Amino acid sequence: MEISEYQKKAMETAIYPSGDFAGLAYAALGLNGEAGEFAEHVKKIARDSDATESRQKLDKAITERLDSMVKELGDVLWYVAAVCREIGVPMEHVAEKNIAKLQSRMKRNVIKGSGDNR
Repeated sequence: MEISEYQKKAMETAIYPSGDFAGLAYAALGLNGEAGEFAEHVKKIARDSDATESRQKLDKAITERLDSMVKELGDVLWYVAAVCREIGVPMEHVAEKNIAKLQSRMKRNVIKGSGDNR
């Protein structure tokens, strides 16, 4: 599925007030919440398994939570689509800008640095 098609279909399911600050706040807070739910799975992998001991144990722990993790990532993606709609930017534009930024950092050998403007 193309990202523009995803954004269109995802926003057909949006049932919140859109187009004003409340819509932007709803989408941004939802994105934060869903990303946090995904992070909770990672935290629980660290807490409940020996995943730090080997890649094999990490893979097993991920497999046990994979369906739930994928669902949370889908929710994150939905909210990214919603935020993009609220700020009037296609997801494709965000993806293109991100790749250009990352490629520039790689070319300049600053991919491992910190800070937004490197």
